[in-house]
Amino acid sequence: MDETAKTPVDVFEKARSHDRLEQLEAAKAHDLLPYFRLLTSQAGPVVEMEGRETIMLGSNNYLGLTGDERVKQGARDALETYGTGVTGSRLLNGTTPLHIDLERELAEWMGTEDAIVYTTGYQANLGAIGALLEPGDTVVCDSGDHASILDGCRLSGAKLRPFRHNRMDKLEKMLDRAAEDGGGVLVVVDGVFSMEGDVCDLPRIVELCKSHGARLMVDEAHGAGVLGARGAGACELFGLEDEVDLRMGTFSKSLASCGGFVAGPAAVVEYLRIASRSFIFSASAVPAAVGAALAALRVIRAEGPRLFEALLANAEYLREGLRDLGLRVVEPGLLPDGTVATTPVVPVVVGDDWQAVLLWKALFEAGVYTNVAIHPAVPPGGALLRTSLMATHKRDHLDRALKTIGEVVKDFPDLPRTG
Repeated sequence: MDETAKTPVDVFEKARSHDRLEQLEAAKAHDLLPYFRLLTSQAGPVVEMEGRETIMLGSNNYLGLTGDERVKQGARDALETYGTGVTGSRLLNGTTPLHIDLERELAEWMGTEDAIVYTTGYQANLGAIGALLEPGDTVVCDSGDHASILDGCRLSGAKLRPFRHNRMDKLEKMLDRAAEDGGGVLVVVDGVFSMEGDVCDLPRIVELCKSHGARLMVDEAHGAGVLGARGAGACELFGLEDEVDLRMGTFSKSLASCGGFVAGPAAVVEYLRIASRSFIFSASAVPAAVGAALAALRVIRAEGPRLFEALLANAEYLREGLRDLGLRVVEPGLLPDGTVATTPVVPVVVGDDWQAVLLWKALFEAGVYTNVAIHPAVPPGGALLRTSLMATHKRDHLDRALKTIGEVVKDFPDLPRTG
């Protein structure tokens, strides 16, 4: 062996010396880690977590359908008919009649020609973007887009041009630059941003995409089953469904299951079925998950407006209650008519990562569960306490939570305040 050869770098070294190790160890030592906490009951407005009754303000079970008997029966029927798994990819032996029905009904719900169902929402974004783009193309993304979008962009090999969150002047600048790149251009944005809870400026995005000849894909993970008269998402809310080329959604929020879909033109969806690697090379979702999603979709199409109204009324109530406590909340944005574009995600601005973790723990011990968004999920110094609502929350749940929050934040005088 050549004695001058360098010793190989141990790829595991980063696990032992990464820049957040000290903070992580301190959090573990004081039981401050806000992740991987044990849920020991069904998801609902009030849950049992680690032996305590806890008001749940950190779930994406927006319509409360995970406990709906019709949805659970859909899962049971699928389990009894198809067993615990189909042990193959959708391409080979993993497609069941449930998939066909679900794809047809999703397309009807979205008002598109076709839809394709993936095993997870992450795989839907990864597979669609990775298949449609290639080196030489350009993809333009909001900096607040979900990680699955950004990973799909990187996988594609296309040139990535991100723009600052919801800044339309920055989007226009990136589209101007993309026009000089020479290939196809795809803009991908969240309809509702998962951390901030605000909506994209879809009318202006559509206008800019048209003027620059770019295609547009909207991730409706947090908008489908929430916004619009049918619950078809931000695109329906803005009245721009026909102006958006592709829409993605998940089953793990309002649809009370696990999985994802992409809806759009039949030719594009058919291409994804034979070119999308995360679709071709992943095992099909367990039948119970597909059965539950199909049952939840049918509940939404039959009874959605009542559920949407209850959910968004709860979100407005909590947002106003947090404001009344003097806390600074992220505003969801406005519709073209000037009304507030309420979403089920209501984040409180905290700023410092460590303070956000301490606040989360104090609330958790007091019986209120929330989510914490710290860097890199949000920009440095932009930590959020992310709350989210369900249609099945009662005012008593929210009043109890607000009372607890009001008591706890007295011990955090440095929190950003309104006014």
